[in-house]
Amino acid sequence: MRNLLKWCLIGIAAIGIFVWLFSMRALPAHTDYGVSFSKLHADELHLDWKATYLAILDDLGVKKLRLSAHWPMIEPQKDTFNFMELDFQMREAAGHGASVILAVGRKTPGWPECHTPRWVEGLSTSDEHAARVAYITAVVERYRNSPALGMWQVENEPFLNFARSICGEPDEDFFAEEIALVRSLDPKHKILVTDGGEFGLWYKARRHGDIFGSTMYLYVWSTHIGYWRYPISAGFFRFKQNLLDAIAGKKPSISIEVGLEPWLAHPIVEVSLDEQLQHMSMDRFDEILSFASKTGFSEEYLWGAEWWYYMKEKHEHPEFWDAAKKLYKE
Repeated sequence: MRNLLKWCLIGIAAIGIFVWLFSMRALPAHTDYGVSFSKLHADELHLDWKATYLAILDDLGVKKLRLSAHWPMIEPQKDTFNFMELDFQMREAAGHGASVILAVGRKTPGWPECHTPRWVEGLSTSDEHAARVAYITAVVERYRNSPALGMWQVENEPFLNFARSICGEPDEDFFAEEIALVRSLDPKHKILVTDGGEFGLWYKARRHGDIFGSTMYLYVWSTHIGYWRYPISAGFFRFKQNLLDAIAGKKPSISIEVGLEPWLAHPIVEVSLDEQLQHMSMDRFDEILSFASKTGFSEEYLWGAEWWYYMKEKHEHPEFWDAAKKLYKE
């Protein structure tokens, strides 16, 4: 019994030393900050989406953007394409000297995870795939020569099972076809593939993309647990980067979605101001930024700019917007 306890303690100590060693990673001397913007999210907050977007460019001074070619916005009816909103975003980004990560696919950033036009509902899997190929082709052909385009993002967290109740099981074979399609249409621009920072295994996402992007959330809500903070340190992200570098080889990686708006059980506009501030106070805002700065990523795209603007314009709480402005002016 004593020998068993001894070897258990030795094993635990060995694991602890292994994790500690693999969490050691040089931190970047400087962090480049970008931001995600979604017209759909601005609409959800009852904002003037153009004013919000231009404020991000003009007032915040953002030079790195992640935009989304949400399928329902681009192709509201079969074979009828609407590029008006995305044309505006890409044109203004180019005019402001900003670089854009443009996300395409059925699974693009923002709840409800899978953005599918209503006319697609009821199609067979093969017909849905054919329709998705046509939509992706139209988007890539339109923007591949845009001076604002920095890289493509194909799907969003394609291997994360978090949204499988809405999106279905991940289809790696078809995802590989989507990657090959974008590469064939635009061999000049690199492709970003993302995965969940906390639960994602990262391996498949890193394998498929030229660049890997990890999300990062600290304070979340779950139907099973309620509101809670992930019990992790920044070393968790350094450990995962080092481990994957050792297993699969080094690959450029960025923090693609740092959550800086409240994750709520109900839509933001249906939640009181006090409750919003309870779940995303300035203390938490600063804590998350400090945490992110220690994860080892030199490039971080923040999530929540529409909410910062909403708080400033609708609730006279400009502190989040002002704090973000300092980051982008550095």
